[in-house]
Amino acid sequence: MLASLSLLLAVTTMQATPAPAPSPAPRAHRRAHAITIAPFAASAAELEAAAAGLAMATPDFAMLSAQAPVLAMSAQALQAPVFALSAAPVAMAGGFQELAGLADLAGLADLAGLAALADVGDFTFDMEDEPEPRWPQDEASTQADVADSVYRAARRALNQNQYQQAAELFRRIRDRYARSTYVPNTYYWEAFALYRTGSDDNLRAARSALKTQADRYSKATTRRDAEVLLRRIQGELARRGDQPAATAIAQDVDEIAPVAAVPPVAGTPPVAAIAGVPGRHRYESNNCDDDDDIRLAALNAMLQMDAERAVPTLKTVLARRDAGSTCLRRKAVFLVSQKRSDETTSILLSAVRSDPDQEVREQAVFWLSQVPGDETALALDSILRDPKTDPEIQEKAIFALSQHRGARAGATLRAFAERSDVNSDLREKAIFWLGQNRSEDNAQFLKDLYKKLDNEDLKEKVIFSLSQMGGADNYRWLMDIALDSHEDIEIRKKALFWAGQGHSVDVADLVRLYDSMNDREMKEQLIFVYSQRREDAALDKLFQIGKNDPDRELRKKAIFWVGQSRSPRAAQYLQELINQ
Repeated sequence: MLASLSLLLAVTTMQATPAPAPSPAPRAHRRAHAITIAPFAASAAELEAAAAGLAMATPDFAMLSAQAPVLAMSAQALQAPVFALSAAPVAMAGGFQELAGLADLAGLADLAGLAALADVGDFTFDMEDEPEPRWPQDEASTQADVADSVYRAARRALNQNQYQQAAELFRRIRDRYARSTYVPNTYYWEAFALYRTGSDDNLRAARSALKTQADRYSKATTRRDAEVLLRRIQGELARRGDQPAATAIAQDVDEIAPVAAVPPVAGTPPVAAIAGVPGRHRYESNNCDDDDDIRLAALNAMLQMDAERAVPTLKTVLARRDAGSTCLRRKAVFLVSQKRSDETTSILLSAVRSDPDQEVREQAVFWLSQVPGDETALALDSILRDPKTDPEIQEKAIFALSQHRGARAGATLRAFAERSDVNSDLREKAIFWLGQNRSEDNAQFLKDLYKKLDNEDLKEKVIFSLSQMGGADNYRWLMDIALDSHEDIEIRKKALFWAGQGHSVDVADLVRLYDSMNDREMKEQLIFVYSQRREDAALDKLFQIGKNDPDRELRKKAIFWVGQSRSPRAAQYLQELINQ
Protein backbone atom coordinates (compact mmCIF):
# COMPACT_ATOMS: atom_id res chain seq x y z
CA MET A 1 0.00 0.00 0.00
CA LEU A 2 2.75 2.44 0.99
CA ALA A 3 4.74 1.64 -2.16
CA SER A 4 1.64 2.46 -4.19
CA LEU A 5 1.33 5.80 -2.43
CA SER A 6 4.97 6.56 -3.22
CA LEU A 7 4.15 5.85 -6.85
CA LEU A 8 1.09 8.11 -6.62
CA LEU A 9 3.30 10.86 -5.22
CA ALA A 10 5.67 10.58 -8.18
CA VAL A 11 2.79 10.70 -10.67
CA THR A 12 1.12 13.73 -9.09
CA THR A 13 4.47 15.48 -9.04
CA MET A 14 4.85 15.01 -12.78
CA GLN A 15 1.25 16.06 -13.46
CA ALA A 16 1.58 19.18 -11.34
CA THR A 17 4.70 20.30 -13.17
CA PRO A 18 3.57 22.53 -16.06
CA ALA A 19 5.21 22.31 -19.45
CA PRO A 20 7.66 25.12 -20.10
CA ALA A 21 6.01 28.14 -21.70
CA PRO A 22 7.31 29.18 -25.13
CA SER A 23 8.38 32.62 -23.87
CA PRO A 24 8.43 32.60 -20.07
CA ALA A 25 8.36 35.96 -18.36
CA PRO A 26 11.51 36.73 -16.36
CA ARG A 27 11.26 36.16 -12.64
CA ALA A 28 12.99 38.14 -9.98
CA HIS A 29 14.06 35.08 -8.02
CA ARG A 30 14.52 31.41 -8.87
CA ARG A 31 12.68 29.28 -6.38
CA ALA A 32 13.73 25.80 -5.39
CA HIS A 33 11.90 23.01 -7.20
CA ALA A 34 9.14 21.78 -4.94
CA ILE A 35 6.99 18.69 -4.95
CA THR A 36 3.31 19.61 -5.24
CA ILE A 37 0.22 17.47 -4.93
CA ALA A 38 -2.54 17.94 -7.50
CA PRO A 39 -5.92 18.86 -5.93
CA PHE A 40 -8.22 15.90 -5.41
CA ALA A 41 -11.30 15.01 -3.42
CA ALA A 42 -10.83 12.05 -1.14
CA SER A 43 -12.21 10.36 1.89
CA ALA A 44 -10.62 10.71 5.28
CA ALA A 45 -9.00 7.30 4.92
CA GLU A 46 -7.50 8.25 1.59
CA LEU A 47 -6.17 11.50 3.02
CA GLU A 48 -4.54 9.64 5.89
CA ALA A 49 -2.95 7.26 3.41
CA ALA A 50 -1.68 10.16 1.34
CA ALA A 51 -0.16 11.71 4.46
CA ALA A 52 1.65 8.47 5.14
CA GLY A 53 2.95 8.52 1.60
CA LEU A 54 4.25 12.03 2.02
CA ALA A 55 5.96 11.03 5.24
CA MET A 56 7.68 8.23 3.37
CA ALA A 57 8.99 10.73 0.86
CA THR A 58 10.80 12.70 3.55
CA PRO A 59 13.96 10.57 3.42
CA ASP A 60 14.24 11.50 -0.24
CA PHE A 61 14.60 15.13 0.74
CA ALA A 62 17.17 14.10 3.30
CA MET A 63 19.05 12.39 0.52
CA LEU A 64 19.05 15.66 -1.40
CA SER A 65 20.36 17.45 1.67
CA ALA A 66 23.16 14.91 1.89
CA GLN A 67 24.41 16.11 -1.47
CA ALA A 68 24.73 19.69 -0.25
CA PRO A 69 28.30 19.35 1.07
CA VAL A 70 29.35 17.81 -2.23
CA LEU A 71 27.68 20.47 -4.34
CA ALA A 72 28.97 23.23 -2.08
CA MET A 73 32.51 22.36 -3.09
CA SER A 74 31.86 23.62 -6.60
CA ALA A 75 30.93 27.03 -5.22
CA GLN A 76 34.61 27.67 -4.61
CA ALA A 77 35.07 27.94 -8.35
CA LEU A 78 33.27 31.26 -8.08
CA GLN A 79 35.76 32.75 -5.66
CA ALA A 80 38.31 33.82 -8.25
CA PRO A 81 36.13 35.91 -10.54
CA VAL A 82 34.26 37.45 -7.64
CA PHE A 83 37.52 38.41 -5.94
CA ALA A 84 39.06 39.64 -9.17
CA LEU A 85 36.04 41.71 -10.13
CA SER A 86 35.65 43.15 -6.66
CA ALA A 87 39.32 44.12 -6.38
CA ALA A 88 39.75 45.63 -9.83
CA PRO A 89 37.09 48.37 -9.52
CA VAL A 90 38.65 49.62 -6.30
CA ALA A 91 42.02 49.86 -7.95
CA MET A 92 40.61 51.53 -11.03
CA ALA A 93 38.18 53.85 -9.28
CA GLY A 94 37.69 57.05 -11.18
CA GLY A 95 37.53 55.40 -14.58
CA PHE A 96 35.64 52.18 -13.98
CA GLN A 97 33.22 52.68 -11.10
CA GLU A 98 30.44 50.94 -13.01
CA LEU A 99 32.42 47.68 -12.93
CA ALA A 100 31.74 47.34 -9.22
CA GLY A 101 28.41 45.65 -9.90
CA LEU A 102 30.20 42.80 -11.66
CA ALA A 103 31.28 41.47 -8.30
CA ASP A 104 27.70 40.27 -7.81
CA LEU A 105 27.93 37.91 -10.79
CA ALA A 106 28.27 34.79 -8.70
CA GLY A 107 27.36 32.62 -11.68
CA LEU A 108 30.76 33.11 -13.34
CA ALA A 109 32.12 29.61 -12.82
CA ASP A 110 34.40 29.51 -15.86
CA LEU A 111 37.83 30.38 -14.55
CA ALA A 112 39.44 30.31 -17.97
CA GLY A 113 38.47 33.91 -18.52
CA LEU A 114 40.81 35.01 -15.76
CA ALA A 115 43.77 33.93 -17.84
CA ALA A 116 43.08 36.86 -20.12
CA LEU A 117 44.14 39.20 -17.32
CA ALA A 118 47.68 37.91 -17.68
CA ASP A 119 47.78 39.32 -21.19
CA VAL A 120 47.14 42.88 -20.06
CA GLY A 121 50.07 45.00 -21.18
CA ASP A 122 50.79 48.61 -20.48
CA PHE A 123 47.48 49.84 -19.20
CA THR A 124 45.87 52.96 -20.60
CA PHE A 125 42.51 54.53 -20.04
CA ASP A 126 41.29 53.87 -23.57
CA MET A 127 38.68 56.41 -24.55
CA GLU A 128 36.55 53.62 -26.02
CA ASP A 129 36.53 51.98 -22.58
CA GLU A 130 35.67 55.18 -20.77
CA PRO A 131 32.28 54.61 -19.10
CA GLU A 132 29.64 57.22 -19.73
CA PRO A 133 28.95 59.14 -16.51
CA ARG A 134 25.56 58.85 -14.93
CA TRP A 135 23.15 61.69 -15.48
CA PRO A 136 22.65 63.71 -12.30
CA GLN A 137 19.28 63.04 -10.72
CA ASP A 138 18.48 66.72 -10.23
CA GLU A 139 18.96 67.42 -13.94
CA ALA A 140 16.92 64.43 -15.03
CA SER A 141 13.96 65.64 -13.00
CA THR A 142 14.10 69.34 -13.92
CA GLN A 143 10.64 70.54 -14.94
CA ALA A 144 9.58 73.30 -17.36
CA ASP A 145 13.11 74.43 -18.25
CA VAL A 146 13.11 76.33 -21.55
CA ALA A 147 16.10 74.29 -22.74
CA ASP A 148 14.60 70.96 -21.76
CA SER A 149 13.95 69.69 -25.29
CA VAL A 150 17.47 70.55 -26.47
CA TYR A 151 19.00 69.00 -23.36
CA ARG A 152 17.11 65.76 -23.88
CA ALA A 153 18.13 65.69 -27.53
CA ALA A 154 21.76 66.15 -26.49
CA ARG A 155 21.50 63.31 -23.98
CA ARG A 156 19.92 61.09 -26.60
CA ALA A 157 22.72 61.84 -29.07
CA LEU A 158 25.34 61.10 -26.42
CA ASN A 159 23.69 57.80 -25.51
CA GLN A 160 23.69 56.87 -29.22
CA ASN A 161 27.43 57.63 -29.52
CA GLN A 162 26.77 60.64 -31.76
CA TYR A 163 29.40 62.63 -29.92
CA GLN A 164 29.91 65.55 -32.29
CA GLN A 165 26.19 66.22 -32.48
CA ALA A 166 25.85 65.91 -28.70
CA ALA A 167 28.63 68.44 -28.14
CA GLU A 168 26.98 70.91 -30.50
CA LEU A 169 23.61 70.51 -28.75
CA PHE A 170 25.08 71.07 -25.28
CA ARG A 171 26.83 74.17 -26.63
CA ARG A 172 23.55 75.37 -28.18
CA ILE A 173 21.91 75.41 -24.75
CA ARG A 174 24.43 78.03 -23.58
CA ASP A 175 24.12 80.05 -26.77
CA ARG A 176 20.31 80.17 -26.85
CA TYR A 177 19.24 79.72 -23.23
CA ALA A 178 21.88 81.46 -21.15
CA ARG A 179 19.66 81.47 -18.04
CA SER A 180 18.79 77.79 -18.20
CA THR A 181 19.51 75.72 -15.10
CA TYR A 182 21.27 73.26 -17.39
CA VAL A 183 24.01 75.70 -18.40
CA PRO A 184 26.57 75.04 -15.59
CA ASN A 185 26.82 71.34 -16.43
CA THR A 186 26.71 71.66 -20.21
CA TYR A 187 30.43 72.45 -20.17
CA TYR A 188 31.16 69.08 -18.66
CA TRP A 189 28.87 67.12 -20.98
CA GLU A 190 30.19 68.94 -24.03
CA ALA A 191 33.75 68.16 -22.93
CA PHE A 192 32.89 64.52 -22.34
CA ALA A 193 31.38 64.20 -25.83
CA LEU A 194 34.38 65.91 -27.43
CA TYR A 195 36.75 63.69 -25.45
CA ARG A 196 35.09 60.60 -26.86
CA THR A 197 35.73 61.73 -30.44
CA GLY A 198 39.47 61.53 -29.77
CA SER A 199 40.73 64.18 -32.20
CA ASP A 200 43.42 66.64 -31.12
CA ASP A 201 41.27 69.70 -31.82
CA ASN A 202 38.32 68.28 -29.89
CA LEU A 203 40.52 67.33 -26.94
CA ARG A 204 41.77 70.91 -26.75
CA ALA A 205 38.21 72.22 -27.05
CA ALA A 206 37.15 69.86 -24.27
CA ARG A 207 39.97 71.13 -22.07
CA SER A 208 38.89 74.71 -22.72
CA ALA A 209 35.27 73.92 -21.83
CA LEU A 210 36.26 72.34 -18.52
CA LYS A 211 38.46 75.28 -17.58
CA THR A 212 35.63 77.68 -18.39
CA GLN A 213 33.29 75.70 -16.16
CA ALA A 214 35.83 75.85 -13.33
CA ASP A 215 36.12 79.63 -13.67
CA ARG A 216 32.41 80.42 -14.00
CA TYR A 217 30.56 77.63 -12.20
CA SER A 218 32.77 76.27 -9.43
CA LYS A 219 29.74 74.81 -7.63
CA ALA A 220 28.30 72.89 -10.60
CA THR A 221 27.23 69.38 -9.67
CA THR A 222 29.62 67.87 -12.22
CA ARG A 223 32.74 69.66 -10.96
CA ARG A 224 34.31 66.58 -9.37
CA ASP A 225 33.80 64.52 -12.51
CA ALA A 226 35.11 67.44 -14.53
CA GLU A 227 38.38 67.51 -12.56
CA VAL A 228 38.93 63.81 -13.23
CA LEU A 229 38.04 64.19 -16.91
CA LEU A 230 40.38 67.17 -17.28
CA ARG A 231 43.33 65.12 -16.09
CA ARG A 232 42.52 62.32 -18.49
CA ILE A 233 42.33 64.82 -21.33
CA GLN A 234 45.60 66.41 -20.24
CA GLY A 235 47.21 63.00 -20.09
CA GLU A 236 46.07 62.12 -23.60
CA LEU A 237 47.23 65.47 -24.98
CA ALA A 238 50.57 65.14 -23.19
CA ARG A 239 51.04 61.70 -24.71
CA ARG A 240 50.54 63.34 -28.12
CA GLY A 241 53.18 66.00 -27.43
CA ASP A 242 51.15 68.89 -25.98
CA GLN A 243 53.61 70.79 -23.78
CA PRO A 244 51.07 72.75 -21.65
CA ALA A 245 49.27 69.49 -20.87
CA ALA A 246 52.52 67.80 -19.86
CA THR A 247 53.38 70.71 -17.59
CA ALA A 248 49.95 70.62 -15.93
CA ILE A 249 50.22 66.88 -15.28
CA ALA A 250 53.70 67.28 -13.81
CA GLN A 251 52.41 69.98 -11.45
CA ASP A 252 49.51 67.78 -10.34
CA VAL A 253 51.85 64.89 -9.61
CA ASP A 254 54.25 67.16 -7.71
CA GLU A 255 51.37 68.09 -5.40
CA ILE A 256 50.70 64.42 -4.69
CA ALA A 257 54.32 63.44 -4.03
CA PRO A 258 57.33 65.67 -4.75
CA VAL A 259 59.76 63.90 -7.04
CA ALA A 260 62.73 64.96 -4.92
CA ALA A 261 61.47 62.82 -2.05
CA VAL A 262 62.44 59.61 -3.87
CA PRO A 263 65.59 59.75 -6.00
CA PRO A 264 65.11 57.31 -8.90
CA VAL A 265 68.02 55.06 -7.94
CA ALA A 266 67.78 51.25 -7.83
CA GLY A 267 67.97 49.80 -4.37
CA THR A 268 66.92 52.96 -2.57
CA PRO A 269 66.15 52.23 1.12
CA PRO A 270 62.55 52.57 2.30
CA VAL A 271 61.38 56.17 2.31
CA ALA A 272 60.29 57.74 5.55
CA ALA A 273 56.62 58.47 6.02
CA ILE A 274 55.54 61.62 4.22
CA ALA A 275 53.02 64.02 5.65
CA GLY A 276 49.86 64.83 3.78
CA VAL A 277 50.00 67.52 1.10
CA PRO A 278 49.50 70.98 2.67
CA GLY A 279 46.13 72.47 2.00
CA ARG A 280 44.54 69.13 1.23
CA HIS A 281 41.66 67.75 3.23
CA ARG A 282 42.81 65.03 5.63
CA TYR A 283 40.44 62.20 6.39
CA GLU A 284 40.34 58.85 8.09
CA SER A 285 41.16 55.75 6.06
CA ASN A 286 37.54 54.75 5.66
CA ASN A 287 36.43 58.18 4.47
CA CYS A 288 37.71 58.26 0.91
CA ASP A 289 36.69 61.29 -1.10
CA ASP A 290 36.64 62.35 -4.74
CA ASP A 291 40.06 64.01 -4.48
CA ASP A 292 41.57 60.54 -4.76
CA ASP A 293 39.97 60.05 -8.16
CA ILE A 294 41.52 63.31 -9.32
CA ARG A 295 44.94 62.31 -7.99
CA LEU A 296 44.63 58.86 -9.52
CA ALA A 297 43.81 60.37 -12.92
CA ALA A 298 46.89 62.59 -12.63
CA LEU A 299 49.09 59.63 -11.69
CA ASN A 300 47.78 57.56 -14.58
CA ALA A 301 48.35 60.44 -17.00
CA MET A 302 51.93 60.75 -15.77
CA LEU A 303 52.36 57.00 -16.15
CA GLN A 304 51.45 57.21 -19.84
CA MET A 305 53.46 60.38 -20.40
CA ASP A 306 56.67 59.65 -18.48
CA ALA A 307 56.87 56.19 -16.91
CA GLU A 308 60.44 56.77 -15.69
CA ARG A 309 59.19 59.58 -13.50
CA ALA A 310 55.84 58.00 -12.59
CA VAL A 311 57.26 54.85 -10.98
CA PRO A 312 59.35 56.73 -8.36
CA THR A 313 56.33 58.93 -7.70
CA LEU A 314 54.16 55.87 -7.09
CA LYS A 315 56.82 54.53 -4.73
CA THR A 316 56.60 57.78 -2.81
CA VAL A 317 52.83 57.52 -2.60
CA LEU A 318 53.05 53.94 -1.31
CA ALA A 319 55.64 55.03 1.27
CA ARG A 320 53.20 57.45 2.87
CA ARG A 321 51.64 56.37 6.15
CA ASP A 322 49.29 59.26 6.92
CA ALA A 323 45.60 58.39 7.18
CA GLY A 324 44.75 60.73 4.32
CA SER A 325 46.77 58.69 1.84
CA THR A 326 45.15 55.31 2.51
CA CYS A 327 42.66 55.39 -0.35
CA LEU A 328 45.28 56.68 -2.76
CA ARG A 329 47.66 53.86 -1.79
CA ARG A 330 44.92 51.31 -2.43
CA LYS A 331 44.63 52.56 -5.99
CA ALA A 332 48.33 53.13 -6.54
CA VAL A 333 49.16 49.42 -6.24
CA PHE A 334 47.12 48.80 -9.38
CA LEU A 335 49.02 51.43 -11.37
CA VAL A 336 52.33 49.97 -10.21
CA SER A 337 51.33 46.53 -11.50
CA GLN A 338 50.38 47.88 -14.93
CA LYS A 339 53.67 49.62 -15.74
CA ARG A 340 56.14 46.76 -15.77
CA SER A 341 59.64 47.63 -14.60
CA ASP A 342 62.49 45.96 -12.76
CA GLU A 343 61.04 47.35 -9.54
CA THR A 344 57.39 46.33 -9.98
CA THR A 345 57.58 43.11 -7.97
CA SER A 346 59.71 44.59 -5.19
CA ILE A 347 57.41 47.62 -4.83
CA LEU A 348 54.30 45.44 -4.51
CA LEU A 349 56.04 43.00 -2.17
CA SER A 350 57.09 45.91 0.03
CA ALA A 351 53.45 47.04 0.20
CA VAL A 352 52.37 43.51 1.19
CA ARG A 353 54.89 43.36 4.01
CA SER A 354 54.86 46.87 5.40
CA ASP A 355 51.68 48.79 4.57
CA PRO A 356 49.50 49.23 7.69
CA ASP A 357 46.25 49.01 5.70
CA GLN A 358 44.86 45.50 5.20
CA GLU A 359 43.19 46.37 1.90
CA VAL A 360 46.41 47.79 0.46
CA ARG A 361 48.21 44.58 1.36
CA GLU A 362 45.47 42.41 -0.13
CA GLN A 363 45.35 44.37 -3.37
CA ALA A 364 49.13 44.31 -3.67
CA VAL A 365 49.01 40.50 -3.49
CA PHE A 366 46.18 40.38 -6.01
CA TRP A 367 48.03 42.51 -8.55
CA LEU A 368 51.13 40.38 -8.12
CA SER A 369 49.00 37.73 -9.83
CA GLN A 370 49.16 39.84 -12.99
CA VAL A 371 52.92 40.45 -12.95
CA PRO A 372 54.56 37.54 -14.79
CA GLY A 373 57.96 36.05 -14.12
CA ASP A 374 59.84 33.84 -11.70
CA GLU A 375 60.71 36.84 -9.54
CA THR A 376 57.02 37.33 -8.77
CA ALA A 377 56.56 33.63 -8.03
CA LEU A 378 59.48 33.81 -5.60
CA ALA A 379 57.93 36.86 -3.93
CA LEU A 380 54.62 35.05 -3.49
CA ASP A 381 56.45 32.01 -2.16
CA SER A 382 58.11 34.19 0.47
CA ILE A 383 54.68 35.45 1.53
CA LEU A 384 53.45 31.88 1.98
CA ARG A 385 56.53 30.79 3.91
CA ASP A 386 56.52 33.71 6.33
CA PRO A 387 54.74 32.48 9.51
CA LYS A 388 53.89 36.08 10.41
CA THR A 389 51.81 36.59 7.26
CA ASP A 390 48.09 36.99 7.88
CA PRO A 391 46.11 33.92 6.68
CA GLU A 392 43.89 36.12 4.49
CA ILE A 393 46.98 37.47 2.74
CA GLN A 394 48.31 33.93 2.34
CA GLU A 395 45.01 32.86 0.79
CA LYS A 396 45.29 35.62 -1.80
CA ALA A 397 48.91 34.67 -2.44
CA ILE A 398 47.71 31.16 -3.26
CA PHE A 399 45.21 32.63 -5.71
CA ALA A 400 47.90 34.85 -7.23
CA LEU A 401 50.18 31.86 -7.75
CA SER A 402 47.34 29.99 -9.44
CA GLN A 403 47.15 32.73 -12.07
CA HIS A 404 50.80 32.25 -13.03
CA ARG A 405 51.41 29.57 -15.62
CA GLY A 406 55.14 29.22 -14.95
CA ALA A 407 56.74 26.05 -13.61
CA ARG A 408 57.98 27.78 -10.46
CA ALA A 409 54.50 28.97 -9.48
CA GLY A 410 53.08 25.46 -9.94
CA ALA A 411 55.89 23.92 -7.92
CA THR A 412 55.28 26.44 -5.12
CA LEU A 413 51.59 25.57 -4.95
CA ARG A 414 52.30 21.84 -4.91
CA ALA A 415 54.90 22.23 -2.18
CA PHE A 416 52.48 24.22 -0.03
CA ALA A 417 49.67 21.68 -0.53
CA GLU A 418 52.00 18.96 0.78
CA ARG A 419 52.89 20.75 4.00
CA SER A 420 51.28 19.24 7.07
CA ASP A 421 52.41 22.10 9.33
CA VAL A 422 50.20 24.79 7.79
CA ASN A 423 46.54 25.72 8.10
CA SER A 424 44.39 22.96 6.56
CA ASP A 425 42.00 25.53 5.07
CA LEU A 426 44.90 27.07 3.16
CA ARG A 427 45.99 23.63 1.99
CA GLU A 428 42.46 23.08 0.71
CA LYS A 429 42.69 26.31 -1.28
CA ALA A 430 46.01 25.24 -2.79
CA ILE A 431 44.55 21.85 -3.77
CA PHE A 432 41.51 23.54 -5.28
CA TRP A 433 43.57 25.90 -7.45
CA LEU A 434 45.81 23.07 -8.59
CA GLY A 435 42.63 21.46 -9.89
CA GLN A 436 41.87 24.58 -11.90
CA ASN A 437 45.27 24.42 -13.66
CA ARG A 438 44.82 21.31 -15.74
CA SER A 439 48.05 19.45 -16.36
CA GLU A 440 49.34 15.91 -16.11
CA ASP A 441 51.83 16.99 -13.45
CA ASN A 442 49.11 18.46 -11.24
CA ALA A 443 46.83 15.46 -11.74
CA GLN A 444 49.53 12.97 -10.81
CA PHE A 445 50.58 15.10 -7.85
CA LEU A 446 47.01 15.15 -6.48
CA LYS A 447 46.68 11.38 -6.85
CA ASP A 448 49.96 10.83 -5.02
CA LEU A 449 49.01 13.38 -2.36
CA TYR A 450 45.71 11.60 -1.73
CA LYS A 451 47.57 8.49 -0.55
CA LYS A 452 49.41 10.51 2.09
CA LEU A 453 46.37 12.29 3.52
CA ASP A 454 44.46 11.31 6.63
CA ASN A 455 42.30 14.45 6.73
CA GLU A 456 38.89 13.70 5.19
CA ASP A 457 38.28 17.30 4.13
CA LEU A 458 41.56 17.40 2.23
CA LYS A 459 40.73 14.09 0.58
CA GLU A 460 37.39 15.50 -0.55
CA LYS A 461 39.18 18.51 -2.03
CA VAL A 462 41.49 16.23 -4.01
CA ILE A 463 38.49 14.31 -5.34
CA PHE A 464 36.74 17.51 -6.35
CA SER A 465 39.87 19.01 -7.94
CA LEU A 466 40.51 15.92 -10.06
CA SER A 467 36.88 15.94 -11.17
CA GLN A 468 37.35 19.52 -12.36
CA MET A 469 40.35 18.57 -14.46
CA GLY A 470 38.32 16.09 -16.48
CA GLY A 471 39.88 13.37 -18.58
CA ALA A 472 39.30 9.64 -18.73
CA ASP A 473 42.27 8.80 -16.47
CA ASN A 474 41.07 11.10 -13.71
CA TYR A 475 37.51 9.77 -13.82
CA ARG A 476 38.83 6.22 -13.81
CA TRP A 477 40.76 7.11 -10.65
CA LEU A 478 37.58 8.50 -9.09
CA MET A 479 35.76 5.26 -9.88
CA ASP A 480 38.59 3.28 -8.27
CA ILE A 481 38.14 5.32 -5.08
CA ALA A 482 34.37 4.78 -5.22
CA LEU A 483 34.81 1.01 -5.49
CA ASP A 484 37.45 0.73 -2.77
CA SER A 485 35.73 -0.84 0.22
CA HIS A 486 38.58 0.27 2.49
CA GLU A 487 37.71 3.92 1.94
CA ASP A 488 35.28 5.82 4.14
CA ILE A 489 31.74 5.48 2.80
CA GLU A 490 31.24 9.25 2.50
CA ILE A 491 34.46 9.59 0.51
CA ARG A 492 33.32 6.77 -1.78
CA LYS A 493 29.94 8.42 -2.31
CA LYS A 494 31.51 11.75 -3.21
CA ALA A 495 33.94 10.09 -5.61
CA LEU A 496 31.04 8.27 -7.26
CA PHE A 497 29.00 11.46 -7.52
CA TRP A 498 31.78 13.45 -9.18
CA ALA A 499 32.69 10.58 -11.46
CA GLY A 500 29.07 10.42 -12.55
CA GLN A 501 29.08 14.12 -13.40
CA GLY A 502 31.76 13.63 -16.04
CA HIS A 503 31.12 12.48 -19.58
CA SER A 504 34.29 10.39 -19.53
CA VAL A 505 32.56 7.67 -17.50
CA ASP A 506 30.41 5.52 -19.76
CA VAL A 507 26.84 5.31 -18.51
CA ALA A 508 26.88 1.61 -19.37
CA ASP A 509 29.63 1.09 -16.78
CA LEU A 510 27.56 2.93 -14.17
CA VAL A 511 24.50 0.83 -15.01
CA ARG A 512 26.41 -2.46 -14.67
CA LEU A 513 27.87 -1.32 -11.37
CA TYR A 514 24.50 -1.35 -9.60
CA ASP A 515 23.96 -5.09 -9.80
CA SER A 516 27.49 -5.87 -8.62
CA MET A 517 27.36 -3.40 -5.72
CA ASN A 518 26.70 -4.94 -2.31
CA ASP A 519 26.76 -1.78 -0.21
CA ARG A 520 23.25 -0.36 0.16
CA GLU A 521 24.41 3.25 0.66
CA MET A 522 26.41 3.06 -2.54
CA LYS A 523 23.34 1.76 -4.35
CA GLU A 524 21.39 4.78 -3.09
CA GLN A 525 24.15 7.02 -4.40
CA LEU A 526 24.07 5.27 -7.76
CA ILE A 527 20.33 5.90 -8.01
CA PHE A 528 21.00 9.58 -7.45
CA VAL A 529 23.82 9.53 -10.02
CA TYR A 530 21.47 7.96 -12.59
CA SER A 531 18.97 10.74 -11.95
CA GLN A 532 21.63 13.31 -12.87
CA ARG A 533 22.50 11.69 -16.20
CA ARG A 534 20.65 12.49 -19.41
CA GLU A 535 21.17 9.22 -21.27
CA ASP A 536 18.25 6.87 -21.87
CA ALA A 537 20.22 4.04 -20.31
CA ALA A 538 20.26 5.83 -16.94
CA LEU A 539 16.50 6.33 -17.01
CA ASP A 540 16.00 2.71 -18.07
CA LYS A 541 17.99 1.60 -15.04
CA LEU A 542 15.79 3.68 -12.76
CA PHE A 543 12.76 2.02 -14.38
CA GLN A 544 14.22 -1.39 -13.67
CA ILE A 545 15.10 -0.59 -10.06
CA GLY A 546 11.69 0.92 -9.37
CA LYS A 547 9.96 -2.13 -10.74
CA ASN A 548 12.11 -5.10 -9.76
CA ASP A 549 14.54 -4.29 -6.94
CA PRO A 550 13.84 -6.51 -3.92
CA ASP A 551 14.59 -3.61 -1.55
CA ARG A 552 11.39 -1.61 -1.15
CA GLU A 553 13.22 1.56 -0.01
CA LEU A 554 15.45 1.49 -3.07
CA ARG A 555 12.40 1.03 -5.28
CA LYS A 556 10.81 4.08 -3.66
CA LYS A 557 13.89 6.20 -4.27
CA ALA A 558 14.09 5.14 -7.90
CA ILE A 559 10.40 5.96 -8.40
CA PHE A 560 10.90 9.31 -6.72
CA TRP A 561 13.70 10.26 -9.13
CA VAL A 562 11.72 9.00 -12.10
CA GLY A 563 9.01 11.39 -10.97
CA GLN A 564 11.48 14.27 -11.23
CA SER A 565 12.25 13.50 -14.87
CA ARG A 566 10.60 15.53 -17.61
CA SER A 567 10.89 12.69 -20.08
CA PRO A 568 7.57 11.51 -21.60
CA ARG A 569 8.88 7.98 -21.08
CA ALA A 570 8.90 8.58 -17.33
CA ALA A 571 5.21 9.52 -17.31
CA GLN A 572 4.35 6.45 -19.38
CA TYR A 573 6.38 4.21 -17.06
CA LEU A 574 4.62 5.53 -13.95
CA GLN A 575 1.22 5.06 -15.59
CA GLU A 576 2.06 1.46 -16.37
CA LEU A 577 3.07 0.84 -12.76
CA ILE A 578 -0.23 2.26 -11.55
CA ASN A 579 -2.22 0.07 -13.93
CA GLN A 580 -0.53 -3.15 -12.82
